[in-house]
Amino acid sequence: MHTPVELFAEPSEAPVRGETPDLSLGGCYVAMMFPLTVGTPDEVRLRAGEPTIVVLGVIKTCDPQVGNGIEFLRMLPEDRHEIKMFIETAKDGSSSDLASVEVFGTEHCVSH
Repeated sequence: MHTPVELFAEPSEAPVRGETPDLSLGGCYVAMMFPLTVGTPDEVRLRAGEPTIVVLGVIKTCDPQVGNGIEFLRMLPEDRHEIKMFIETAKDGSSSDLASVEVFGTEHCVSH
C-alpha cells in the first residue's frame, strides 16, 4: 500500500513529497528525503475521497534521508473507521479512493 504524501513544514509554503508504504490505525511511516525531528507534533490529513480525515500525531522515529515514523495520537471515531476500511480494502487487493496523505510539521530531522 503506497500512498502519495505531501508534507508542509513551516515556514515553507512548498510541500515536501513522499509516500507512506505503511499505514495502520496507530500510525504510519512516511518515506522522504528530509524527515522531521522526533517529537514534532503533526497534523496528518488523509484524503479518502470526501471528507478529508484529520489525525493528530507526533514524529516517533527519524531516519535521515529515509523518512519518519508517525504515531497517531487523536482522531475522530469516524476517521478511525475510514482508515480501518481503507486498510481492509488494501489487504483485499481492491482499489481505494485514498488520494494522498499530508503531514504538517515545523522542524527538520538532524542528521546523525
